[in-house]
Amino acid sequence: MLVQDGPPGGDCTFTGCVPSKTLLAAGARGDTFADALRTVHATIARIAATEDVDTLRREGMEVVAGRGAFVDGSTISVDGSRFRSPRIVIATGSRPALPPVEGLADSSPLTSESLFDLTERPEHLVVLGGGPIGCEMAQAFIRLGTKVTVVEREDRLLPRDEPEVGEVVRTVLERQGVDVRTGAEVTLAGRRSSSGRPVVHLDGTGPIEADEVLVAAGRTPVTLGLEVDRAGVRLDHRGAVAVDATMATSAPGVWAVGDVTGRMQFTHAAGRMAMVATANAFGRKIGPRQRFEEPLIPWVTFTDPEVAHVGMTESDAADHGGRVAWLQLDEVDRALTSGQTDGFVKLIAGPRRLIGNVGGGRLLGATIVAPRAGEMIHEVALAMRTNMFTGRLAQTVHAYPTWSMAIQEAAAQFFFEHKGRSSRPAVARNSTTRRPSHPVRSS
Repeated sequence: MLVQDGPPGGDCTFTGCVPSKTLLAAGARGDTFADALRTVHATIARIAATEDVDTLRREGMEVVAGRGAFVDGSTISVDGSRFRSPRIVIATGSRPALPPVEGLADSSPLTSESLFDLTERPEHLVVLGGGPIGCEMAQAFIRLGTKVTVVEREDRLLPRDEPEVGEVVRTVLERQGVDVRTGAEVTLAGRRSSSGRPVVHLDGTGPIEADEVLVAAGRTPVTLGLEVDRAGVRLDHRGAVAVDATMATSAPGVWAVGDVTGRMQFTHAAGRMAMVATANAFGRKIGPRQRFEEPLIPWVTFTDPEVAHVGMTESDAADHGGRVAWLQLDEVDRALTSGQTDGFVKLIAGPRRLIGNVGGGRLLGATIVAPRAGEMIHEVALAMRTNMFTGRLAQTVHAYPTWSMAIQEAAAQFFFEHKGRSSRPAVARNSTTRRPSHPVRSS
């Protein structure tokens, strides 16, 4: 039985992945804003039709419309009706977070929940947050003809990614006309009394007036009204449902998956969590349980070029004997033939237990910035899941000239100098530390 407040599909279908990636594609095609929004809503409708209530019921699922709340550890109340089950899964997702900036909430900013309800193209859009959503929407709107300013409080864009990522994405966005302000703190927000236009005040640089302000500063787990305390479900300091690696909560018979756990906030991660929770809920009580292995889950930011990551960063790997192979995209023939040379491939490998770096060791992680990075990362993710020797990537014949051949060329650096580069030891650093220089091509 599924208890659902609103249409099935949730944020991903209606306000997240589907509309944002559709808008990005429309901007890349050169569509008008009106045409882009029509395509966005048509795409939402088409995908929503494959997961609506009728479809779920035809597949044998009972769907109860309403908002659920715990009565106890095995009972849920939905608008006055009670339902009992020995197994309950919390999957209530998350909502856009508003940073605690004076006047921001009262200035009616856009969030991902309202962005796609726009009917007119804003002349100037200020984006608060330089993470994945902020960077994606900045690129989409600049391509649609809107002036865009991105404000990020950290010293670089995409601060969760490797430092080199932010450098590349900033270069590309600025080349396209985006005004990027990093290390900038928003101290006040509101609306001009004379024009009614929103304005944000930055510490040290003064106010920025725009037509719309988009807040893309993270998300907050949705637990309000669930009455989880009645079931003995513990929340962590962020208000997320605390779970272990099996997706079990502190209450027997209750699991949680997706954004509400505060873990990796991606649709595919939520899907994997659901598989783990379901297997454990219905599996035998003896023997090992299924576990959610976060290091094996890739993520992608769908800017152009795309940013893809899986596993450890270089800083993470520094304490694990990690080695780094680095290949700039302007050294990749496929990038040269396409004229798309912004980006790089970064592979991180470490020693295996007992046999060390024999066969190149094992892959610990990767970051790829390239036009097809979101597709390329899965070869690395598969290698990590199967505990493959890193050397297998270098040995595998890749068709020429393809984007994926960059994986093979980077992996070769763990064995010998390739294109003037060899692997180097991983270095621990933070966002304010200059990245280590990568060897240049031999003359």
